[in-house]
Amino acid sequence: MHNHINRDVLYMNEALAEARLAAAENEIPVGSVLVYNSIIVERNHNRTKQLANPLAHAEKLVIDKILASKAVYLYEYTLYVTLEPCLMCAGMLIASRIGRVVFGAYDPKTGVAGSIYNVFMDKSFNHHPELHGGVLADQCSALLTSFFRTRRG
Repeated sequence: MHNHINRDVLYMNEALAEARLAAAENEIPVGSVLVYNSIIVERNHNRTKQLANPLAHAEKLVIDKILASKAVYLYEYTLYVTLEPCLMCAGMLIASRIGRVVFGAYDPKTGVAGSIYNVFMDKSFNHHPELHGGVLADQCSALLTSFFRTRRG
């Protein structure tokens, strides 16, 4: 268990590095990494402005890329993302059969991994990934808070 915690912190720090890149590009600072066999196989961050696409969330870009490359189902993968997934991303994670989802900050407005609802625990769906929230939540939240504070001027 202790090893799991250390690994989660390590990979969440990598997702935070992606989120910082997003902030530098004036994108909402959310970052994500996808891990398989202790190796980061994909990494990205929000690109909704760059791609002029409201669906270009960090975790969606990562999952789209891995599915386009080789994998069909992602049972053996862990997704790390700095912000609790929204409904679109959660649905995509369930459909791709992701094995584990680890997120940083909770999102009381649109988060569906425990905040407004927990879609991952809904018995209506046929796949329930292991879920762990709140990893480096303070750092993940602080990045978002400072980004929006700067934007509001």
